[in-house]
Amino acid sequence: MAADKRMTQTQLIKKLAEAGGVANKVAKAMLETFAATAISETKKNGVFVLPGIGRLVRVERKARMGRNPATGETIKIAAKKVVKFRVAKAAKDSIVPPAKKK
Repeated sequence: MAADKRMTQTQLIKKLAEAGGVANKVAKAMLETFAATAISETKKNGVFVLPGIGRLVRVERKARMGRNPATGETIKIAAKKVVKFRVAKAAKDSIVPPAKKK
């Protein structure tokens, strides 16, 4: 499986440092700042756009009725906020090209 072939944080920092012509420490600080900004903006505004990649979106789920699969008992699921990532169409199409129509 390709699980051991994933890019690590260290490899990402090294690649960013090379591309930007800066030291690894500077690249790491930029990456950490970017992540912190994405989190704070999503928390504050409900959305953070990563140009060309997608967007982080905070979604509010309504309260609903659910079912305990073990007992079949009906339970109430409380309303809550969740974070979703929506992939940009351009990124999706370049990773998984759309099927050709016949």
